[in-house]
Amino acid sequence: TFIPEPEVVEHHQIGINAPAEIVLDTAKDLEVMNSPIIRAVFRLRELALGGEPDRRPHPTRLLPQMQSIGWVVLAEIPAREIILGSVTQPWLAAPVFRSIPAAEFRDFSEPGYVKIVWTLRADPVGESRSVFHTKTRVCPTDAEARGRFRRYWSFVAPGVELIRLVMLGPLKHDAERRMVRRVA
Repeated sequence: TFIPEPEVVEHHQIGINAPAEIVLDTAKDLEVMNSPIIRAVFRLRELALGGEPDRRPHPTRLLPQMQSIGWVVLAEIPAREIILGSVTQPWLAAPVFRSIPAAEFRDFSEPGYVKIVWTLRADPVGESRSVFHTKTRVCPTDAEARGRFRRYWSFVAPGVELIRLVMLGPLKHDAERRMVRRVA
């Protein structure tokens, strides 16, 4: 509902032997920058665009980290889904993520930007299993932003997909480990 007609939709999922509540909590706590692959993707982007690493201190867990760089929680269904959003110009070497409140996000139309919505969702499958989904939707605010975004996306899409895929393994491992601890 925050982006009714996205330019890009990217969706990945994985089955996890843990209840949805544990899976979503684990997703919020992921420390994705611990992955050498994910760090390498960000470094390659910096090199390609001539940017510098963000040296500001940020939390290491995914949800607080995203919020610290400008993403906002647009909606949440406790223990099932969290929807994050931001507005940015990702083609810049050092993009700034603007926090747009949920009530204003759908109608945000300032030229020269893209709106990004990232959903983390855990669907229960029985009492002790769930399917985790990560879904990203992007929508430019005007024709110029669409052109810039399409050029940018043509070379970063594989890296973004790799980041999403690489985060699924540790999520599954950590959520299933939490489940074992809870049962023990």
